[in-house]
Amino acid sequence: MTKSKAILVTGGRGFIGTGLVRELEGRGYQVWTCDLKHSDQDHYLRCDISKYRQIERLFQEHKFNFVYHAAAEYGRWSGEEYYENLWLTNVVGTKHLLQMQEKHKFRMIFFGSAEVYGDYDGVMSEDIMDKIPIRQMNDYAITKWVNELQILNSMEMSGTESVRVRLFNVYGPGEHYTPYRGFIPKFIHLALLDRPYTVFLSHKRTLEYIDDICRALAEILTNFKPGEVYNLGGKTQFSIKMISDLILKSLGKDDSKVVYKDSEPFTTKIKTPDSSKAKRDLGFQETVPVEEGIPRTVEWFKQHLP
Repeated sequence: MTKSKAILVTGGRGFIGTGLVRELEGRGYQVWTCDLKHSDQDHYLRCDISKYRQIERLFQEHKFNFVYHAAAEYGRWSGEEYYENLWLTNVVGTKHLLQMQEKHKFRMIFFGSAEVYGDYDGVMSEDIMDKIPIRQMNDYAITKWVNELQILNSMEMSGTESVRVRLFNVYGPGEHYTPYRGFIPKFIHLALLDRPYTVFLSHKRTLEYIDDICRALAEILTNFKPGEVYNLGGKTQFSIKMISDLILKSLGKDDSKVVYKDSEPFTTKIKTPDSSKAKRDLGFQETVPVEEGIPRTVEWFKQHLP
């Protein structure tokens, strides 16, 4: 039986959006998606959120109880090379959505990023920005923080109800390669083609498998706390080299094409999230270890290599 809540996922054709739609539909929710491309998919609405007329039309024609706002221009280097797209989609687009929220009163779950923690190298609890000044290190990070501030202002000024989540390094099947994606799809894609890639030896990251993240995101509907913000980050730090080695092992290849450097400038070397609130409120847990998740992702790439 379909649950009564009508849900919209902006950016619903993206990597995390696609997984979230699948999870929500599996729980019986009525789910609509919007994205940039045309599609014959049921319950799909074409919409560029940076265009006010398009997003206004969407909410005039449909009523939603919840909106998962995942639509965004992704990535640090994409933000440098296509900054017009980045600022229009991420900041102006979110402002448009907030105006719709103020008018139509839906609840929103905003997809933020661990990039907002910028140059902070300690344990990243959600309240760090309330305690110390943080310098975001690129335009992508800045837009994600600007969006959080816009949401906070809207909640205070207009009484809107939103929850923010800060995603760390989500990976898994379904994340198509572009030069602007994270290091896992980049390493897999380039290794499959026997092309070189760079590994920064001083960097470590947590890794979160897509299915685990989508389950936690879906749980927000059952325990919605207006104003709350959650880290969705794993508990274990993995060196970038270890992940590269695991990818190469899964492909049966050596590291002869890998370029090793100490560190990448203007990038946090180690990100250490505190995700205790997400575990408490959303039941967030890591059920897929990287030793299983990476080979699954490699197999998916083998099947979808252009």
